[in-house]
Amino acid sequence: MKNKSACLSGFFNLRVTIALLVCMAAVCSLVTGTVPAFLRPQGQGNASQRTLTLEERVSYQRAIEDVYWRHRIWPKERPDPKPSLDAVMSHAQLEKKVADYLRNSQALEDYWQRPITAEQLQAEMERMATHTRQPEVLRELFEALGNDPFVIAECLARRALAERLITNWYAYDQRIHGELRQRVEADLQAHPTVEQMKQLNGEYTEIELIKRDRTEDEQHQSADRGVKLNSREWDETVQRLATIFGESTVEAGVSPASGHTGARSPATRATLGQIKTGVVSPLQEDESHYYATAVVEKTNDRLKLATVEWLKESLESWRVRTENHPPAAIAVATTGYTLPAIATGGCTDDDTWTATDGPPLGRESHTAVWTGSEMIVWGGYTFISGSGYLNTGGRYNPGIDSWTATTTMNAPAGRSGHTAVWTGSEMIVWGGNFVDNTGGRYNPGTDSWTATTTVDAPTARSGHTAVWTGNEMIIWGGVDDSGGRYNPNTDSWTSTNTTNAPAGRSYHTAVWTGSEMIIWGGVDDSGFAVNTGGKYNPGTNSWTATTTINAPSGREFHTAVWSGSEMIVWGGYSYDGVDHYWNTGGRYNPGTDGWVATSTTNAPVGRESQQAVWTGNEMIVWGGYYYDGNDHYLNTGGRYNPSTNSWAATGTTNAPSARASHKAVWTGLEMIVWGGGDGVNYLNTGGKYNTGTNNWMPMSNTGAPSARTSHTATWSGSEMIVWGGYFFDISGDHYLETGGRYNPITNSWTPTSITNVPDGRALHTAVWTGSEMIVWGGLASEDTPYFDSGGRYDPGTDSWTATSTTNAPSGRYRHTAVWTDREMIVWAGVLYTNTITNTGGRYCAQSGPTPTPSPTPTPTPCTGRCEPTPRPRPTPHVRPTPR
Repeated sequence: MKNKSACLSGFFNLRVTIALLVCMAAVCSLVTGTVPAFLRPQGQGNASQRTLTLEERVSYQRAIEDVYWRHRIWPKERPDPKPSLDAVMSHAQLEKKVADYLRNSQALEDYWQRPITAEQLQAEMERMATHTRQPEVLRELFEALGNDPFVIAECLARRALAERLITNWYAYDQRIHGELRQRVEADLQAHPTVEQMKQLNGEYTEIELIKRDRTEDEQHQSADRGVKLNSREWDETVQRLATIFGESTVEAGVSPASGHTGARSPATRATLGQIKTGVVSPLQEDESHYYATAVVEKTNDRLKLATVEWLKESLESWRVRTENHPPAAIAVATTGYTLPAIATGGCTDDDTWTATDGPPLGRESHTAVWTGSEMIVWGGYTFISGSGYLNTGGRYNPGIDSWTATTTMNAPAGRSGHTAVWTGSEMIVWGGNFVDNTGGRYNPGTDSWTATTTVDAPTARSGHTAVWTGNEMIIWGGVDDSGGRYNPNTDSWTSTNTTNAPAGRSYHTAVWTGSEMIIWGGVDDSGFAVNTGGKYNPGTNSWTATTTINAPSGREFHTAVWSGSEMIVWGGYSYDGVDHYWNTGGRYNPGTDGWVATSTTNAPVGRESQQAVWTGNEMIVWGGYYYDGNDHYLNTGGRYNPSTNSWAATGTTNAPSARASHKAVWTGLEMIVWGGGDGVNYLNTGGKYNTGTNNWMPMSNTGAPSARTSHTATWSGSEMIVWGGYFFDISGDHYLETGGRYNPITNSWTPTSITNVPDGRALHTAVWTGSEMIVWGGLASEDTPYFDSGGRYDPGTDSWTATSTTNAPSGRYRHTAVWTDREMIVWAGVLYTNTITNTGGRYCAQSGPTPTPSPTPTPTPCTGRCEPTPRPRPTPHVRPTPR
């Protein structure tokens, strides 16, 4: 649908505007990237007589961009050296940046009668200086502009302030969007029924939401293609729909999107029965759309929604459309400015919060990349508006503490479940839920999108992987068994050859040999285990099937390690009408394409969900589970020596109790396992296994935390610190305020103090600052407000200090938290009002620098919905019908 807003009185033409700005100014001859001498502080004259020419502004913009470019990450995978700024950003692009912020400034004055004043620019400079998260970068920016407050106000502060103000004023201005709204309302009046929604002039989409709190082994075999929601997300959606349809019983005077400080009673919750089917909602509005929604079908655990969206005209389009109208001058501030002092260390007041300013709409399942100077978030899903799939995003600049919206002009369609990689100059997004095989390259320097070609692109998918090789993005897997290599320089795809490629699957294993990726095993779309695999060589873009001669039987939940010359797989599960828990395996040599069966003599009993590590000459497997009518959780294992094709049992003396879904790491001397479950109990035990002595040393329980889940764990460099969490027993839910520090050298636990400890909670976050662990947020039940509090734990003094709640973000859980080396930044999450938030905050903790961390194994990223279920119960496997 093409939007045409009402004709507006024009307000600028770029060249005329610039001419008006430069009257009374002599054009100086500038050397690119240098500060003009007469504008340096020592040459500063009366500020009321100063102005800036277009070329001066462009020169200063280049100086700003040069600072950012120096901090821009150039991926180590790229074979080419990092180019100069001039090679990646043209003079015309710099000129456009200047033109955009001048247009924004003039629009604020001419259309909204809100000219940017000298006082506002001074305040913006002071905000940047006080709230900067990267003071060293801001210092470089000020220096690049000659430490001249007039130039800083005009060329740095004006751009950030104008962007923020015009975005806020434009989004809901009915003078601009009112004609579209009138057309949409007329369209809805002419087509008021669900059956007529497809005849509306907006974009029609359907989505099925499925309430699904299932264990991981069930989820992967599910054939459902809808969006899976856990109980919390389901409740959020029901509340949102009840609000849209006017059926919510939220307390009077409390907005569903506002903060809530009191406990909710069951009477204030909307129920699924209150939401009508077959009714088109009243017209809704967000920053970029008008939309109407209908519940087409509903059951106790499924909702099918139909939505029609009408896209508002973008700010960029509006600016371009009005550009050639008669101009009005922008009055450059004539008041003198004061150079603000930049805060030391990124934050000056200990134990304080500062809200992040102007972020994008709240969302989940988005992507984020770090460029070296900005964080770019894009896409994702929201329960707040429309069909839920977003094509918006934002760039957060910690140096000047500001968000800038990513343009939607030529942006890919909204999506979640996509991937994003950073190339050194662009972010490439591709794929995702409910979209085709499209993507886009976003250049933060020019704030522009370029579509990725679909010629020879892989088939549409989500849940795939993407890596950047240095010159190509390689995607593979997901709901399809193919892949592709995308070259941004030529905007071309090269298919990963499907000749001899493995069939599509999930829960397979993959190892990297140094030149090839080998995948093997897993289950196909029907849920049946396979014993096929393939080797993919990116150099030749070719697949070679792994032979099935002497290959192990098909399986899932097995383990695989790379020995340096062979891939060794072992154990796992399959179902063909009968459960099979395998104690077999195989060694695959990619050079000879041959399998050698692993011996079963003295091999451990068959199992799944075990852990395996490679020591340098042996594979150690330990723990796991099998079912023979009864559940069996194991505390046995074995060491497999590929040189002799022999097994030696791991000792059981002092071995940890039987378990599955635990974790194991190899330290170079020992394998350490800890945690997990046995189907009945939560475990807080572990052990250290020494291959030289074949002995276990139990991890002492003296001072250890109680058994739990949904807790946090941080590594301090010498100790593991766990805190908080949840367990359930006959007496009910328990949210814990206890924790412990484990020292693997002394094999000892030290309880964390409970003096001044934060309230017990789960699903909170924790970061390590270099000297303290900071925990924040989380929940302690569904019927009490979520936490906006936290605590700082100093292991050196075993003491807690409460984090301030003054200006702290609203309480939440399932948020994110990172440590910047100066402060903790939290963002997004679920509020007590059952809404996903786009707010956050920066907490200043005044800690020392973070030490170089000890190497730790890289975990496999969790995909999909991976939030722990508070009350895990053993669930039988979903068994496919035998062929």
